[in-house]
Amino acid sequence: MNPIVLIQSLKQMWGIIMLEYKYQGKLPNKDNYSCAVKYSLPFQGTWIVVNGGVTQNDSHSWEIPTQRYAYDFIILDINGKSFNGKETMPESFYCYGKDILAPADGVVTEVGNGNPDSKITVDRKATCAARDIRGNYVLIQHDKDEYSLLAHLKPDSIKVSVGQRVMRGEKIALCGNSGNSSEPHVHFQIQAGTSFYSSPGLPIEFNNLTVNSTPNYELFDDRKISIENTNTYPPYIARGQSVSNICL
Repeated sequence: MNPIVLIQSLKQMWGIIMLEYKYQGKLPNKDNYSCAVKYSLPFQGTWIVVNGGVTQNDSHSWEIPTQRYAYDFIILDINGKSFNGKETMPESFYCYGKDILAPADGVVTEVGNGNPDSKITVDRKATCAARDIRGNYVLIQHDKDEYSLLAHLKPDSIKVSVGQRVMRGEKIALCGNSGNSSEPHVHFQIQAGTSFYSSPGLPIEFNNLTVNSTPNYELFDDRKISIENTNTYPPYIARGQSVSNICL
């Protein structure tokens, strides 16, 4: 294992212990937490939820409380493919280089930059060529205890800096493949603090979206889509859905 990934995995394990101790098994969930802010998708156009949901079956990483309600988004074509061309080149992927947008008004509190894109393999094995598993990332504070993390951004594409105020829909970076990633995508989560390792993830409430099932999704991902997560919007979205902003 990449030593960077190992060290950060150990930090995540310690964070899990700390969160379990602090919350005594009562972590934020869709039944006990309501977002102070309603969020927009961090991109334009129609993308696909390939990881994420508010139930354990479709969670991005249920056993990692900080990423429990995170989402991964990509773009698929009508044949269920995420690329056209040489599939080991990031530029072949439909979402690579697309604009990443602020999901709500807020202030940039942290920026991670200077990381290269990771290698893409035909078998989609996740690799990490970066100093941080998030790769290049931006953390934005939207409310006292609500921060959005946008990760795996394209090298040298971040347009904002710490302390800068951003508006909903403002371009902040480009989609990339930096950090611990198997192919280009954007990772989006809301967390209840600044720490990537010890801030619990929060179920994200969205508004002003169109949400539909994705034709030929099973050609990309053979994991069964949970029936319980197919009609969660509003305010939640789930793996296997095609999503786009109505307006920004």
